[in-house]
Amino acid sequence: MDMPRSETRPTPVVRLPRDRMALLFLVMLVTAAGNTAMQSVMPSIGTRLQVPDFWISLAYSWSAVLWMVMAPYWARRSDKRGRKAMMAIGLIGFTASFALCGLVLLGGLGGLYGTTTALLLFAAARAFYGGFGSAAPPAVQAYVASRTSRAERTQALSLIASSFGLGTVLGPALAPFLILPAVGLVSPFFSFAAIAVIVLIALRLRLPDDDPQFAGRGEVMAAPFSASSNPRRVVDRPDGESDELVPALPLEPEPRRLHWRDPRLRAWLTVGLLGGHAQAMLLGIIGFLLLDRLGLRPTPEAGAAPIGLVLMIGAAATLLAQWGLIPMLHLGPRAATIWGMALSLFGLGVVAVGADLHTLAVGFAVASLGFGLYRPGFTAGASLAVSRAEQGQAAGVVAAVNGAAYIAAPAGAVWIYNHWERVAFGLIAALMLATLLVAWRATQSDSELLRGPDLS
Repeated sequence: MDMPRSETRPTPVVRLPRDRMALLFLVMLVTAAGNTAMQSVMPSIGTRLQVPDFWISLAYSWSAVLWMVMAPYWARRSDKRGRKAMMAIGLIGFTASFALCGLVLLGGLGGLYGTTTALLLFAAARAFYGGFGSAAPPAVQAYVASRTSRAERTQALSLIASSFGLGTVLGPALAPFLILPAVGLVSPFFSFAAIAVIVLIALRLRLPDDDPQFAGRGEVMAAPFSASSNPRRVVDRPDGESDELVPALPLEPEPRRLHWRDPRLRAWLTVGLLGGHAQAMLLGIIGFLLLDRLGLRPTPEAGAAPIGLVLMIGAAATLLAQWGLIPMLHLGPRAATIWGMALSLFGLGVVAVGADLHTLAVGFAVASLGFGLYRPGFTAGASLAVSRAEQGQAAGVVAAVNGAAYIAAPAGAVWIYNHWERVAFGLIAALMLATLLVAWRATQSDSELLRGPDLS
């Protein structure tokens, strides 16, 4: 009797519905817009408070430390408790942080307490963003990665990354208009806290629940968090859809715990750490550099507009990369990473020699165009290097790498810039060159990544 031949079904192309993608986009958008709005006003606020540039940058570091520590934890929680719940926690953390930061700085500028107290309270308020706001990005990334096929994943993650780009356009663009006479430079903090509340409500009402649903197969499931609880991993598939409407994605083995030293991820994480530090250092000094090159230190209130303009132009260039170049040129992760960092290096050179607003804006735009290619390239490379079942863990590790770049790099760059400007630019250039070298020599080719990870 003839044995039936096994048929190999092609991997289905799976995309997220547009309404869900829009909600995920908004979650990331409000975070990015709020943070870049803050970046556009903080140099002026620090100058008005008579706080040295270094201490303003250092106030962000505690939040970055918490981000690096907590992002993998929240990513693992999202594997077991659902992505939507972690996104909600992230938005709540963002809202609390921005509202408290606004109140703290308002009191400092109003003379209710001294500069040191204001700075310490600001750092404490930022801790809510690092500790709880870090729950949202890895959950969003894992939600997208686990619900799209390999062929669609780079573009889907690029679209999500572009929400950061759009946010960095809107944040500094809106910040000057949000400065109310009665409140002053801290007004954007309260405005973006209110916007985050609106997005949180939309998320709770419109995104379908993806909490783990366990079929009764003879086991008695204990209550979550009890001594005998037996949590299971969420099976990531397009939730709310029937098997007849959406093809089941191929099942993969239960993953082991991912480590930073995993050989599949090592090169990509090195690229992310080196390039992330270069980007964080440039972002750390650009606002203070503009105040110095344009002679605006005596009138810090006048600095918010040009700083916002340069950040907005840079963000628009990032969007051009992520919405235009990557889809149009069909760039894979490795190609996007290499070409992006090369462009960033060129843009850094223009910023280093620029003496007027136009030159500095063009240089920062070119550097941002490069980072707009590099960032989704590195993120997609790390995602494609591991199995589908490991996406939550990979997203957490990537988020931790991104956070690690902002622990010491911005404050360190500002300190070096204030003492030895050329050394600061030389160090950033060296990090970019190192990123290029590792990406060129150590990362997998794009064709190898698209074939999938070795699960043996």
